[in-house]
Amino acid sequence: VIRLALAETFCVNFGCIALDEPTVNLDFHNKKGLAVALSQIIASRANQSNFQLLVITHDEEFVSMMKTELAGQTGFSMPEKYFQVRREEGLDNRFYSRIEAIDWDELL
Repeated sequence: VIRLALAETFCVNFGCIALDEPTVNLDFHNKKGLAVALSQIIASRANQSNFQLLVITHDEEFVSMMKTELAGQTGFSMPEKYFQVRREEGLDNRFYSRIEAIDWDELL
């Protein structure tokens, strides 16, 4: 949460926050706190035309927490989709990245 506060402070006019695996080594309580804090930042910056949040995570529980916090606590409407990147083996036995747009409604 300290790193998030620093990013928010130093990047307020920049408009972009990127987080790479922000929930690594976080317990449930701290993960929930991060979801709440991010939701509040998103809601407070909703009118900033250049704001973007990029979260790279393998933690589907955290993605679900973000959905719940954004929809419930802040009243902020969700984007229609989120993007999931997977590694898949092709017919040629080589591995490729597959990017799939997934509806938020499909997330449990």
